[in-house]
Amino acid sequence: MVFKRLLGALGVGGPTVDTVLDPAPVRPGGTLTGEVRLEGGKADFDIEHITLELVARVEAEHEGGESEGVAAFGRFTVGGGFRLAEGEQRVVPFSVTLPWETPVTELHGQRLGVVLGVRTELSVAGAKDKGDLDQLNVTPLPVQEAVLEALGGLGFGFRTADLEYGRIGGTGQQLPFYQEIELVPSPRYAHQVNEIELTFLASPGGMEVVLEADKRGGFLSPGHDALTRFTVSHDGVEHQDWPTVVDGWIRQLVEHRASYDSPAAFGMGGHGHDGHHPDGHRSGPGMGTVVAAGAAGLAAGVVGGMVADEVVDEVGDFFEGEEEDEG
Repeated sequence: MVFKRLLGALGVGGPTVDTVLDPAPVRPGGTLTGEVRLEGGKADFDIEHITLELVARVEAEHEGGESEGVAAFGRFTVGGGFRLAEGEQRVVPFSVTLPWETPVTELHGQRLGVVLGVRTELSVAGAKDKGDLDQLNVTPLPVQEAVLEALGGLGFGFRTADLEYGRIGGTGQQLPFYQEIELVPSPRYAHQVNEIELTFLASPGGMEVVLEADKRGGFLSPGHDALTRFTVSHDGVEHQDWPTVVDGWIRQLVEHRASYDSPAAFGMGGHGHDGHHPDGHRSGPGMGTVVAAGAAGLAAGVVGGMVADEVVDEVGDFFEGEEEDEG
């Protein structure tokens, strides 16, 4: 989806910008390519710089409850330092590397309800304007896909996914937010936990997998992180028996949970981060996509909630609304 806008900071007659992302799938830590297409206005303009900004819709906790907002998680200058003549058309190709912790937005073509965008900013003669916004789609790394497929094969179901503003203590998290994937437990564990939350924290050297069990009556006790962490490599993914590995993780998580004296020692959502939400998980607009689990994995098919087209439309609605607020 492309939002082509007049450079509002310069008024009528300014240049226009249209950023087009290459359709090839992109993964966390991978290369995002495309081109910025400029069209000159009714006069010559000096283009000081062209900047791409990665933005995400995140949820944040505060004293009054919860709210949604936009968080930037990457900025790249991809061009500038030239004069755009009146009516001139110019194409500026770009190639930028996504952060390793970039959230995953889809699994096997099924959207997870996470909203990411690439916003283009022009600086022209001292004036700046966010001139274009495009949806960013990110597919899982092989190891992420292997873990999710193993969970699906073990009978876990996908409930929802969102981005939480805050940090997970004791991890190597780099971004100011993290992705939470909420899972319905398999029948084997349904009598022990109501739900499990999964977070991937990827880096060049490997990936941390953070698992957390739900709460059953009571808040997370101070100083207690009711979660387990595992580190896996990006190499040799195809040689691992992932169902066995992942089932071992779940058993450790459940045992960890059982090791506390009271079920009230366990909490959901927040992984002990700043802005802990004791009331558990929320589901906002776009967060209701439900993917059926089974032997084929967590992405067997959308069975309810927001459909893909609505998620796409929401990218424009949400981020455009944020830009109006900023204005």
